[in-house]
Amino acid sequence: MVDSGRRISVAPMMDWTDRHCRKFHREITRHTWLYTEMVTTGALVYGDVERHLRFNEEEHPVALQLGGSDPADLAISAKLGQQWGYDEINLNCGCPSERVQKGAFGACLMAEPQLVADCVKAMRDVVTIDVTVKHRIGIDDSESYDFVRDFVGTVADAGCATFIVHARNAILKGLSPKENREVPPLKYDYAYRLKRDFPQFEFIINGGIKTVDEIDLHLQHLDGVMLGREAYHNPYVMAQFDQRYYGDTAEVKTREQVLAAMIHYISAQLAKEGGRLKLNSITRHMLGLMQNLPGARSFRQTLSDSKKLAAGDPRLLLEAAARLPAHA
Repeated sequence: MVDSGRRISVAPMMDWTDRHCRKFHREITRHTWLYTEMVTTGALVYGDVERHLRFNEEEHPVALQLGGSDPADLAISAKLGQQWGYDEINLNCGCPSERVQKGAFGACLMAEPQLVADCVKAMRDVVTIDVTVKHRIGIDDSESYDFVRDFVGTVADAGCATFIVHARNAILKGLSPKENREVPPLKYDYAYRLKRDFPQFEFIINGGIKTVDEIDLHLQHLDGVMLGREAYHNPYVMAQFDQRYYGDTAEVKTREQVLAAMIHYISAQLAKEGGRLKLNSITRHMLGLMQNLPGARSFRQTLSDSKKLAAGDPRLLLEAAARLPAHA
């Protein structure tokens, strides 16, 4: 098995895994690898680089996921990512949304493995950090294992050594992005076969994984596991990851300690950005912190109260926690 630190990771998720979300996740787990939302090359080549690339230093290890299909633009963007301090550059070859398809990148790139290889080479030529690819196992009715095997083989020839496999097909026409995460059947065995066929490379599996038992099973076959929505909706599941998967002997943070750290963070951010920062832009990522506890619904309701949020007082987190029986 390949040991890179990416043993456990949190998937890049649009509108969710921004810098505030990643800071929150980092308070729960020190070692789990974190990913940005997808950032398009156009946003970096022609847009506000600082807005898209700034992050909190304590987020490390953190990877920048790029969306694009032009090797030159990807090279520029990857170089910016390294300059800003990211630990990895990841190319999105898995997103099935129509908006992404119109930009000729995301999952539709799987139909052009040589272009993906060219993109990877262009990025590797200008950075010294890892360049990785996140992809599906097929697109539309291309369901044979040979399709994804040949894709990986071609991209690997360009120097990519890490593949994050979302173990479903992407249906480019007829299914929404949400449906694409749920309807196409999961085929974990395809990822296992990739590892057997390319044992020298790192393979990380993604798709529908929720429990530590499932993680443990996948780690018997693969180098790493990437959690998506479970990490977002039930983030405290990650509290045990540092000890369980990284051998860290530090005491696991309690939910109360995570809240205290986030109150400090929110206060600092409000002082820094003033009225430009809305409290909800941070607290919305924390709604699942008390998942599965009695009173979790009251916690979410308090954190979602528009009048309280408008007041901009980070002590709202304490008020929300007080709604739980354990905090009464």
